Amino acid sequence: MKIGIVGNYGNDNNGDEAILLSIIRQLQKAFEIETKDITVFSNNPKQTAEHYGVESYPLYYKNGNAAKTFFKTYKENVEVVKTLDFVVIGGGGILMDLYKREAPLYGSYAMMAKNSRVPYVVYGCGAGPLNTGLGKWFIRYMAKHAQNISVRDPKSQQLLKEIGVKRDVHVIGDPAFSLEIERAGYSDAPKKVGVTAVPYYNASYWPTGNETLYNNYIDGMAKNLDKLIETFNVEITFFATKYPQDADVTKDIQSKMKHVANTSIIDDNLKPQKILDLSATFDVLIGTRLHSLILATDAKTPIIGVSYHTKVNDFLQMAGLGEYSLPIDSLHESDDSFTQLFTKMNNDWQSAINLASSTNNDFKEKSSLGLKLLVEGAKK
Repeated sequence: MKIGIVGNYGNDNNGDEAILLSIIRQLQKAFEIETKDITVFSNNPKQTAEHYGVESYPLYYKNGNAAKTFFKTYKENVEVVKTLDFVVIGGGGILMDLYKREAPLYGSYAMMAKNSRVPYVVYGCGAGPLNTGLGKWFIRYMAKHAQNISVRDPKSQQLLKEIGVKRDVHVIGDPAFSLEIERAGYSDAPKKVGVTAVPYYNASYWPTGNETLYNNYIDGMAKNLDKLIETFNVEITFFATKYPQDADVTKDIQSKMKHVANTSIIDDNLKPQKILDLSATFDVLIGTRLHSLILATDAKTPIIGVSYHTKVNDFLQMAGLGEYSLPIDSLHESDDSFTQLFTKMNNDWQSAINLASSTNNDFKEKSSLGLKLLVEGAKK
C-alpha cells in the first residue's frame, strides 16, 4: 500500500515535524507498511526523505503568481498522487487563508486525489482564520469530497460548520498526542522548569513587526521568570521548537534577567523525539509554542501556557486547563503571573502530577479515534 502525506513539513518547525512523525508512526501501525511506502509532500523534500526514510516531493512549485503556482503544482504532483492508494491531508493549522496560499494549496491536493480516484482524509487539522470567499470555497471542497474530516479542537469544528461544511467533523486532538514516552519520575517538589518562547512581533519573523510589543513581551517573560526563581529557586532551561528563531528570543529574554545563573539555553535544533525526551526531564513546562505544550503533555509534564495565538488557549481550554493559560499581551503588566500558577502546583504537587497524567490519558483516547478514522478513510 502506498500512502501520501500533505502538510506544512520541511520548514524546520519541530512542532510540525512532531505531527509528521506521529502520522508516519500511526500509518505504519494501522497498515503494517514501511516508511519507504510513504510519500511526503514537503517544503524540503531532501531533508524529509533523509530524516524519515520516506519518498518525498516538493509541496509546491513556485511559478510567478498564485494562480500559476497552483496550476504548476497540480500538473507536477497529480502524476505522483495517481500512484498512491490513499492520501492524508494534515495535520497542523492548514485550514486557513491568513497567508492566502494555504487554502488553494492544500485544496489542490484534494482535487488531485478526487480526480485520480484516490481516497483521502483531512486529518487532525486546525482551522482558521478563514476570511476570504476563495479560502472558504477550497476548505468546503476539501471537506465535501474527503472520506472523513477531523480537527484538533472544538473551535475548529465550529468554524468549519460556520463556513458551510455540512458533514460530520470529528475532534481528535493533535496527531502528536499519539507519541509516547515513559517518564523516570518526578521531583519531590517542582524545581526543573522548561521554557519555550516564540518571536512574538519580532520583525525578522512576524508578518508585521512591532518593536514595542516585542519588547513588552520579552520584558514580561524576563521579570516573571526572575520572580519565579526568587520565590522557588527553580532551574530554568530554555529550548526551541523552531530553530534558530526561538533560541534567539530566549537569548533576548535571558539578557534582561537578573538571575541568569539559574538559567541555561539549549542552542540546538532539537528534533521531535529529542524534545519529547527533554520534556520528560522537566517538572513543569512554561510554553508559548503549542507543540512544546503538546509534547510536554505526552510526557505527563504539568504545563503553563503563554497564549500568543488562539490555538494555544483553545488547546488549554479543551484540556480543561484554561486557568493555566496566560495572555501574552498583558504578561508585562505584572511580575508574578508564573509564580501564582506555580504556587498552586507546588501547594498540591501530587494533584498537579495526577492532572498531567489524566490529561495525557484523555488525549491518548482521542488519538485512538484518529487511528480509526485513518483506517476507515483508506477504504474506497
